[in-house]
Amino acid sequence: MRLPITLDLHLPNFTYPGVEPDALFDKLVEIATTAERSGFSSISAMDHLHQIPPVGPPENDMLDGSTILAGLAARTSSVTLGLLVGSVTYRNPAIAAKTTTTIDIISGGRAWHGLGAGWFEEEHVAYGFDFPPLRERFERLEEALRISRSMFTEAATTVAGTHFRAEGAFNHPKPIRGDIPILVGGSGERKTLRLVAQYADGCNLFGDPERAKHLIGVLEGHCEAVGRDPAEITKTGMGSVVIGSTHEAAQDKAAMLRDRGVPQSRLDASIVGDPGTIAERAQAMADVGIEGMTISLPDVDDLEAVQLAGQAIGPVFAGQPA
Repeated sequence: MRLPITLDLHLPNFTYPGVEPDALFDKLVEIATTAERSGFSSISAMDHLHQIPPVGPPENDMLDGSTILAGLAARTSSVTLGLLVGSVTYRNPAIAAKTTTTIDIISGGRAWHGLGAGWFEEEHVAYGFDFPPLRERFERLEEALRISRSMFTEAATTVAGTHFRAEGAFNHPKPIRGDIPILVGGSGERKTLRLVAQYADGCNLFGDPERAKHLIGVLEGHCEAVGRDPAEITKTGMGSVVIGSTHEAAQDKAAMLRDRGVPQSRLDASIVGDPGTIAERAQAMADVGIEGMTISLPDVDDLEAVQLAGQAIGPVFAGQPA
């Protein structure tokens, strides 16, 4: 089952000017339904407990990713929904799989399951989670992938691992489609992409077209090693976009966002331009084999920006197989 992402709107930030907590969920519903009407195929949320440095200060608002996805599942009709990505250090993988299955039931079969090894040590310390060495985190990730697939597809799950185990765990009702696509986040060439080849239905790659082309080649090598057809895996890319109706409007918006407190590092990492420019950059990714994009918008609370981005990028990937 391939990952059904052609254009994903990522929600890493929940602090919007003039939006108080009692209006925050309604604003998120507006964002999600605008995305749904404008060419986005998916909505994703971060799995973080407080804000991360590239996006904003830790005091900024941060909602629990799975909970907000469950809420949006009930208010949307076509977008798929998932965490980008769930850290294996934060929760038991059988419970995480059951949570995603619940979102799948609420949404009528639109959930996907994102997993990663975890990286934000400061957050682990703040909330009392162990932050084991990288090697152990990848061991946990592999065990979580085995448990997750079994929870989605088997009548009962029994998996004995070094760090996680399940003994006759039930996940009923089953996902509506009989399985849930799994995305593994990250671009590590030796470990992450090997796990993608062995276990996942999709990956999310970082970098420009040249880098993406290289990483796809690495993934294809891992697929060959395990006897898997790489066409079974959806290759998506990650990016941040500042879009305006004209190039000048986009530049003005970037200046406004800087004044609003968006970190300069985030703006520097963003593609800034009009719809044509944004579409050209997306096409460059498609030309090297990227089949879908996950984008974040520093001004995602501006519904016009959501609409412009969806209409610019959506057609680039609209013909990709689901």
